Amino acid sequence: MFDKWRKYSYAAQKSQWLFIRWIFIWIVVFFLLYTLITVFFFSMRVLENETMLPGFHRGDRLILSSFGFNRLILQKPWTDRSSPFRRGHVVLVDTALKEKQNIFIVFLDTLVRFFTAQQMSVTDPEEHFFIKRVIALPGDEISMTQFVLRVKPQDETYSYTEFELSDRPYDITIPQVPALWDVSLPFSGNMEPLVLGDDECFVLSDDRSNTNDSRTWGPISTTLITGRVLFRYWPLNRFGRP
Repeated sequence: MFDKWRKYSYAAQKSQWLFIRWIFIWIVVFFLLYTLITVFFFSMRVLENETMLPGFHRGDRLILSSFGFNRLILQKPWTDRSSPFRRGHVVLVDTALKEKQNIFIVFLDTLVRFFTAQQMSVTDPEEHFFIKRVIALPGDEISMTQFVLRVKPQDETYSYTEFELSDRPYDITIPQVPALWDVSLPFSGNMEPLVLGDDECFVLSDDRSNTNDSRTWGPISTTLITGRVLFRYWPLNRFGRP
């Protein structure tokens, strides 16, 4: 009897529609807030590979700062002094920004990631999202010997190893290569001196056997760096600032 009253009662149906409408409104509001926060302030990523060994492992869950707000204010590429990242920082590189993005695809991807808790995407994030370490900033002169970078900052006389210029210590994985390996190849571990442009930085994998970084891409525009790793929240045994 009660069910029939709810089915035929105008007041009950109106109340039910109001409830559904409010749920929909709250979902939309929450989605917009989520989008605003992830674009301009913070985002979360899962590391999908082992390119940042030994400090980072596949499956690490990371909280990153987003640089959308900084870029909105600056409205131009970052320089050494204006960039929100420094030498030694681990950052998120989005190579898809080299090309004009389809707004509909970007929105759809954000929607899918939101409703699947970052587990699904309409694009393949491994194709254009990369977690890398910033080694050199615009204007720096760099060279590589046995997989370790030396950096001479702009307007300075002396060069330093990459570790001396980082505000936090880190380790790298140095691969073994044959003694007669061609030193002209980017994965030989050696590189002739190179001066970065005003809008260029140099990013590397901590596992130097992986060359999906500036050794093969070349220096990248600062505009491709969209966030900085702030915190690792999973797994719990490596919980904290990386």
